[in-house]
Amino acid sequence: MDAPRNIPVTILTGFLGSGKTTLLNRILREEHGKRIAVVENEFGEVGIDQALVINADEEIFEMSNGCICCTVRGDLIRVLGNLMKRRDKFDYVLVETTGLADPGPVAQTFFMDDEIREEYALDGIVTLVDAAHIEQQLGRSDESTEQIAFADVLVLNKTDLVDGEALDTLETRLRDMNRMARVVRSEMAEVPVDTVLNLGAFDLDEVLGRRPTFLEPEYPFEWTGVYSLDSGRYELSLADGPDPSMSLVVVPDQGTDDSALREGAEWCVRRYAEPADPIRPGDQLALGQHLDLQLDSQGRKSFFFEVDSPVNVGLYTQHTAEEFDLQLTNANGAPPTATSAARTTEVVPVEVERTWVAQHEHDDEVGSIAIETEGDVDPDRLNAWLSELLVKYGVDIFRMKGFISLKGESRRFVFQGVHMLFDGQPDRPWGDAPRRNQLVFIGRNLPEQFMRQGFEECLV
Repeated sequence: MDAPRNIPVTILTGFLGSGKTTLLNRILREEHGKRIAVVENEFGEVGIDQALVINADEEIFEMSNGCICCTVRGDLIRVLGNLMKRRDKFDYVLVETTGLADPGPVAQTFFMDDEIREEYALDGIVTLVDAAHIEQQLGRSDESTEQIAFADVLVLNKTDLVDGEALDTLETRLRDMNRMARVVRSEMAEVPVDTVLNLGAFDLDEVLGRRPTFLEPEYPFEWTGVYSLDSGRYELSLADGPDPSMSLVVVPDQGTDDSALREGAEWCVRRYAEPADPIRPGDQLALGQHLDLQLDSQGRKSFFFEVDSPVNVGLYTQHTAEEFDLQLTNANGAPPTATSAARTTEVVPVEVERTWVAQHEHDDEVGSIAIETEGDVDPDRLNAWLSELLVKYGVDIFRMKGFISLKGESRRFVFQGVHMLFDGQPDRPWGDAPRRNQLVFIGRNLPEQFMRQGFEECLV
């Protein structure tokens, strides 16, 4: 009997508001005979996209509030691993990334993790391009450039919003940026399914030829220090640093050569994808778990752990040791000497250390604002508030989406928008579901207090 073939995976990417969810819904509506599992990654603390995806038999899994190139890579590995337990229920996977993600590290997952590589095959990367806004996005976002560069298919969407000459110029620019990709024009993400699925298009050798560093991973930690320890009790102490907390994983039996450090790093990616357990100074460190050291007290902060027998221990920390003057000492203390009755502490030297340098920077000015509240909204007040918001801040609003409970309307009102473009329409009836409002805005330096207060004044 032939072995089952690897499950094909398509990565669906594109900058905020380019039409990813619209295309996803079109794929799920098509009679293509595929059973599709959908994995979504959202930017912000409130997940909206799953509520905007049409009702379907497909499995939908959501990964929220994470940079998909850092912490969420481990989450993606976990979700894909869990999917294998129900392999009989699907035969294709769609991964929809957040609009602020570089798709490169997502693609890395299917080549760097042994378990994932044995079960899945990356079929292709499909990037949606917002024809009306891509020019300004390319000037302000490295992610939009990476999304185009990695694409096997570029869906040039919203072509109805751009005149023919400008559209031709834009397509020429896209082809100059990625000569290997196929360009498909569309309105409302209306494209044949066979242009985005079953591509067999992702060629690792070709990608490595264009970008030799493709398989150099990015990690959610910056530093690793390996210590050779005898049995006993140890104290990890830190001074004040750039953050009031620092996450880490303490790895026992850590090797010291490069391959062992890489293996430990990949193992820690999965731990960092798990929620961190907060611990305060004086607490015991649990080996092998993702821990969040609370460092908001004054002076040096100390945490403790014990080892039963000689072992190499690796610390995989969110920040470098220098930033917090991190030190590891033998908490048992050396025996008293003839000249002193006190026990002395001994600093444990680092045997091997490594700094993991991220290949990208996060834009600290970009963030999300989520507004959630019950109650009905007055349509006239809502229109006035939105008009003022878009006039003043539309250029800095990359994406807005959500649903609203309008007074006198039996159906929920779903809206989406990019910059100053806004589109909304009635959706499915509320039925027995509680009427509520859920809005998410993603942008640069958005006025949170102004937005929250303005929306509250729209409530009846």
